This record gives sequence, C-alpha cells and structure tokens, in this order.
Amino acid sequence: MRVLAIGAGGVGTASALLAKRRSFFESWVVADYLEKRVADLVERIGDDRFRGVTLDASDGAALVEVIRDLEITHVLNVIDPRFVMSIFNACAATGVHYMDTAMSLSRPGVKLGDEQFAQEDQWKARGQLALCGMGVEPGLADVFARYAADHLFSEIYEVGIRDGANLVVDGYAFAPSFSIWTTIEECLNDPIVWEKDRGWFTTEPFSESEIFDFPEGIGPVECVNVEHEEVV
Repeated sequence: MRVLAIGAGGVGTASALLAKRRSFFESWVVADYLEKRVADLVERIGDDRFRGVTLDASDGAALVEVIRDLEITHVLNVIDPRFVMSIFNACAATGVHYMDTAMSLSRPGVKLGDEQFAQEDQWKARGQLALCGMGVEPGLADVFARYAADHLFSEIYEVGIRDGANLVVDGYAFAPSFSIWTTIEECLNDPIVWEKDRGWFTTEPFSESEIFDFPEGIGPVECVNVEHEEVV
C-alpha cells in the first residue's frame, strides 16, 4: 500500500503519527501546500517510509500527476471539504482507492455528499473503494449507530449525534480541533434532518437547543442543531 495523505494540519499530523506505529503500508506521502509544514512533519516522524510533497489540492491535474508519478494506491483526504471533489475526481481518474473525513459540500437543493454518491455506480464498475465521511463524526458515530441497531436494540425510534467536550488549549479562548473555515461554514448552514414521515428537511441553524449531560466528567453542555454528514 502506497498512501498519499493530503493535508498536514491537525488531522493530517495525527493520522501520520498513528500510521507510524503500523506496518500495513510501504510508503506514506504527506502533501500540503505549505512546504515547511510538510518538512517539519516528516522530520518529526523520523521514519524512512515517510516523505513529503508540496501540492495544491484544488489543482486536479497536479493531483493526477502526483498520484501517477509516486505510484500511489490509496489517497487519504484530511483537509477541509472545499477540496473533496477535486481529490475525489483525481482518484477516479487514476483508479486508486480513496478515504476522507468530510464529504462534498452542500448548497441549496444539494445535500452533503450528493456529488460523491452520484458516482457510486462508476466506482463500483471500476472496482474502486471510496470510504466517505470516515472521521469521528461522521464515521465512527455512524458505525456505532449501525452496531447498536444490529446488535443492541430490537427497536430504535431516534438516532441523535451529540458532540460535547471540555477541551482547553492554554492561551486560546477558542481552539477548534480541525479547520476553522469548516467550523464556521457548517454552523452557518441550515442543519439537515431526516424523519420517516417527512423525509429530508432543514431547520434553522442552532435550533432545538438542549442541555445534555455528557459522561466521563464533561458534564452539562448546551447542544444545538448543526449541519453535519452523519445524517446523510
């Protein structure tokens, strides 16, 4: 397995550090548009299987060239969702497998992930695997929900995803753990909901406020509706 991991920010750094402990891959290429960020991460890892390249993820032709030149077999997309489709389409063009942690962006009348799901038949026909939305939320939360439905409960009336933390970063009043652009964008969009009798619909941003008491010492946190991929 020869991996191209696009993004050397918080998620890309964590992914690379975790991958260092594993032996399932032959090569791990860290790509980012900031050359110093790539170089610093590769140096920090200190493993001969890792190397870095400078890459503009919005440039489809450059993505295709790098994938082919480095004989990549799998692409891990760990940058913000503005670049999902350029990377996704480059993988489709080169026949490699793909995974991301956030899905193609929404716009009026188009749901999160619609552009990717529209290509499902073509990917299947080529024998390519695309694992879309495979972070914690979306991703792990959906796996937990599916497992609960299959193994833990005879009936489920509602699945709701609630995210709360008591994370503190010294010196910062506000420190999101991923793209600040994505954090703002998803909070401004209309949240999407699915109900059996209504199908898909949207609500107002920050609607249906509730206080949820989280376990493990986190305690009560106000939760509101935010647009997110778990639903789709």
